[in-house]
Amino acid sequence: LDVPSEGTIYVQGQALHTMDRDRYRLNQASVVYQSFHLFPLLTAQENVMLPMEFKKMKKKDAAKRAKELLERVGLEERICRQFPKMMSGGEQQRVAIARAVAAGGEIILADEPTGNLDTENEKNIVALLKELAHEDGYTVIVITHNQNVARETDHVFKMTDGRMEQVR
Repeated sequence: LDVPSEGTIYVQGQALHTMDRDRYRLNQASVVYQSFHLFPLLTAQENVMLPMEFKKMKKKDAAKRAKELLERVGLEERICRQFPKMMSGGEQQRVAIARAVAAGGEIILADEPTGNLDTENEKNIVALLKELAHEDGYTVIVITHNQNVARETDHVFKMTDGRMEQVR
């Protein structure tokens, strides 16, 4: 997370620039990057297990939870054992989303989370993100150019020339 060149960002009443950013990302905010940032030498399951292991979860429990999350984003069990280079872009995208959920933070920042998905999987991921927000209590912030995805959100903000305004 970058520090703004002007102004202050507050998270739960605390200025972001005063926080330990590494600790904040580990415990409060998970990011789904547009380019995935999966570890190439780890399988899909191991990539999803990683944030749980950082939080000292037992390997066996992390493996079980990772499989559940990969299934939740619509990936078959065979994908669990595959390395990123063996997966399609859409599969890598869904692994990245599962990893963000595995991190267990309160906020998920998703940069173009459906950018590499076909229409069916786009709908599934949008439904999952809505479920995470409405049923699991996450704050889900989606950055997208996809109007279909934007229409499915509770609030829409537009950024123009460095200024943010609420559209809906």
